[in-house]
Amino acid sequence: MLVSRRNVLTTAGAAALAATGCTPALGPSGAVGAAGPSDDPAFRPQPNAAYDAWVAAFRPRALAQGISGDAFDRAFRGQGYLPGVIERDRNQTEFRRTTEDYLALVASDADVSLGRGRIRPHRATLGAIEDATGVAAAVIGAIWGVETAFGTRLGDIPVISATSTLAWEGRREGFFTAQLLDAIRIVQSGDTTPDRMLGSWAGAMGHTQVMPSVYQEYAVDFDGDGRRGIWSADPTDSLATAATYLQRHGWRRGQPWGMEVRLPEGFDTSSTGRRNRRATTDWQAMGVRQPTGGSLPDHGAAAIHAPGGANGPAWILWRNFDVILRYNPSTNYGIGVGYLSDRLAGGGPLSRSFGPDSTGLTQAERREVQRLLTRAGFDAGTPDGVIGRGTEAAIRAFQQARGLPVTGEASPDLLMALRRA
Repeated sequence: MLVSRRNVLTTAGAAALAATGCTPALGPSGAVGAAGPSDDPAFRPQPNAAYDAWVAAFRPRALAQGISGDAFDRAFRGQGYLPGVIERDRNQTEFRRTTEDYLALVASDADVSLGRGRIRPHRATLGAIEDATGVAAAVIGAIWGVETAFGTRLGDIPVISATSTLAWEGRREGFFTAQLLDAIRIVQSGDTTPDRMLGSWAGAMGHTQVMPSVYQEYAVDFDGDGRRGIWSADPTDSLATAATYLQRHGWRRGQPWGMEVRLPEGFDTSSTGRRNRRATTDWQAMGVRQPTGGSLPDHGAAAIHAPGGANGPAWILWRNFDVILRYNPSTNYGIGVGYLSDRLAGGGPLSRSFGPDSTGLTQAERREVQRLLTRAGFDAGTPDGVIGRGTEAAIRAFQQARGLPVTGEASPDLLMALRRA
C-alpha cells in the first residue's frame, strides 16, 4: 500500500495483490489516503460491540492458522475499531482524480525539490539497490516520493486496528483477513511491536508502504543489520523491498518505464489506452515523436496514454510501466511514479499543458482561485490547482458571505468575483 502525502494517502503494496481485485488506495489532497491525523478521533479506537465480538470469534481462527495465543493477545492489546478506515476504503484518489490533478498532488515542482533534497544523502544506497535489482534508482526514489513524500508522511494509524476493522466490515473480508493474519505474524516473529506497527488506513507500512503480506514475502535486510527494518527512520530496507518487489514482478534492467511523446495533428485517440499495444516502430510510423521531434527509442511493444486528448500531454508506455502497476494498479499512479522519476533524474516539466477543465479554468487559474480565497479569509489550503473538499468548502463560504449562489464550484465567474473582492 502507499501512504500519505500532505493529506494524501496511497496504497502500493496492496497492489501487490491487484490480481485479487483488491485495489489499493491513494488520496492526495485529502481525497483518499493512508494515514489519518493523530488527533482525528475517527482513526483512534472507538467502542463497537459488534467489532469486539468479531475479534473474540476470530481468535480461535487465528490460532488454527499457526498464531500463538500470546501473539494474538499482544497484537490486539490497545487496538480497536477505527471508523475512519472504512470511509477511506471507499475513496481512492488515484482512481477518481484526473491525471492532471494527480500529478499536481504527487509530482509538483515542490515535490521534485523536496525529493532531490531527500534523495541526495541516499544516492549511494539507491545506486547499490539498482545494481542488485536492476530497478532504476530514480524509479525507486519516485515510489518513495509518491508513497510517503520521501519519508515525511509515514502514517500513524495502528495496522492491527486498521486491518481488523476492514476485515470485520466485510467489503473485502478475505483480503484484509489475510493482511491481519500476516500483521499478527510480524508481531509473533518479533520483527516489530504492535505500537510501532503504524501506517496507512489500509495497513500499508514503511517508507514505501507495503502491506503485511508483501512484507512477509518481499521485505529484505539490505543494510545488513539483521532486521528487515521498514519501520526505521533509515529508508534503506524499505527502498530495497520496493525494488525487490518490482524485480520479482518482471522489471527489465536498463529499460525505461515510458516517456512523454507528442502526437501528430489529427491523431486518432481511439487507438490509445493500455490495452492497445503496438510495436514502437508502428507508433513511430503513425507520427508519434519525442516532444523535441526526435524518433522514439525502440523498447518493444507499447501503449499510448493520452488523457487530455491528442493536443495534451501523452506518454508511450513500455513493459516496465506494467510492472509499476503491480505496485498499484491505477494508471494515474504509474504515470505519477514515472513522471516523478524523470523529474528526479533531472528531466523538465511536461512539454504540453492539459488546457482548461470542464468549467473553463486552467490549472493556473484554479491555483489563483485557491490563493484568492485564502487571501480573502477563506482557507483553501495549498494552492495546487486541485479542487478538493477543502477548496469546495472555502468556495461555499465565500459565496455565502458575498450573497452569491452557493455552488461550491470553481468557475470563471467565481474567479472574476474573487479578483474583484
